[in-house]
Amino acid sequence: MTELATMDFHPQPQAGTARPWAFPAPERGTLDNGLTVLRCNRPGQQVVAIEINLEAPLEAEPAGLDGVATIMARAFSEGTDKLAAEEFAAELERCGATFDAHADHPGVRVSLEVPVSRLPKALGLLADALRAPAFAESEIERLVRNRLDEIPHETANPGRRAAKELSKQLFPATARMSRPRQGTEETVAAIDAAAVRAFYDRHVRPATATAVVVGDLADLDLDALLADTLGAWTGNTAEPRPVPPVTADDTGRVVIVDRPGAVQTQILIGRVGADKHDRVWPAQVLGTYCLGGTLTSRLDRVLREEKGYTYGVRAFGQVLRSAPDGTGVAMLAISGSVDTPNTGPALDDLWKVLRTLAAEGLTDAERDVAVQNLVGVAPLKFETAAAVAGTLADQVEQHLPDDFQAEMYRRLAATGTVEATAAVVSAFPMDRLVTVLVGDAAKIEEPVRALGIGEVTVVTG
Repeated sequence: MTELATMDFHPQPQAGTARPWAFPAPERGTLDNGLTVLRCNRPGQQVVAIEINLEAPLEAEPAGLDGVATIMARAFSEGTDKLAAEEFAAELERCGATFDAHADHPGVRVSLEVPVSRLPKALGLLADALRAPAFAESEIERLVRNRLDEIPHETANPGRRAAKELSKQLFPATARMSRPRQGTEETVAAIDAAAVRAFYDRHVRPATATAVVVGDLADLDLDALLADTLGAWTGNTAEPRPVPPVTADDTGRVVIVDRPGAVQTQILIGRVGADKHDRVWPAQVLGTYCLGGTLTSRLDRVLREEKGYTYGVRAFGQVLRSAPDGTGVAMLAISGSVDTPNTGPALDDLWKVLRTLAAEGLTDAERDVAVQNLVGVAPLKFETAAAVAGTLADQVEQHLPDDFQAEMYRRLAATGTVEATAAVVSAFPMDRLVTVLVGDAAKIEEPVRALGIGEVTVVTG
């Protein structure tokens, strides 16, 4: 008779004692050339992340050259006074580094990630890109052509088209925020190497820039390394540009961007509000998350689970631009897509969700789940050096204190249900929402007009 095999079971692992967590606090300093440096040692993070904030905002772009900041940002990786574009790319690859740059309303952001063992070489490449970019005519011409090729694809994308229309509707035509961030076909076509060089010379300098360095820095002489690389970057000490005030018109109305034959309608509902300097921001974040931050939020529960109109609807707040005096603005928005026949019913139910929220408020259960999702997962969200560096750079860009994120989590946890309700109801008042619909106007205009949620205008797509 064959004996049955037996299995040995190891003891079940027991959970250890939870360790308190807080968002990392950086050390702040300044190089001799005026460059501000935030460093954050993260033991065990063998990939170092560096973020450089350049105070070259979109509103500083010359008239008729919208998009020059974007072309400049892309050109930083296209060669220096020492290396041609192909050579620069090859050197980055040998370092195992990734290099990226983009322009947005607050300024230009340059990012580098590299193994800590290759940091000296990669940091030298980054410094050369900032200190002496080549801006070769052939490379600028190629970048302009590439950007011109992108624009038709963006116009064809319903989500991108809705965002473009919402900005146009909210802000006056004279404001840079009303126009596409990366320029139009007309303005991009006018950009050449001379224009890029002029924008660089006028706005890029160490005295108004900030470098954020995050990773395992314990075995590095970071002071010497920074002095030899970014410290060699020179420039004048001109004062930062004053930030002009932002005006917006969020009078309740509906704009339909006509896409004949579209089987879906892209929905983007938005208005402007205060930025993160406002004391209501944590409560607004919490309330907005309850409204549309996840698959279990109010909007998804009704429009997705109960009615089956959509795969998902999201509500969010996004800072557009901040100022030291707290006069910045944020976009408060609700976005999603529904099939064409259900456009009217979906909007009707969306407004019912807002009305019910204003009348009855959030529940304690909704508030508790939101706090757990926003605060409880924070240690996982910031596991990588890049995540920490990006948030620290955002804080610099938005003129926030270095401990803002840590304080934000404390305030989120302390926010009650009533406070969160008041904040989200104020953020999305039903008569102050601009609704952009990208879809088939012939099929959706009349049902939308019948809702009475604002004057309806149809524009071509």
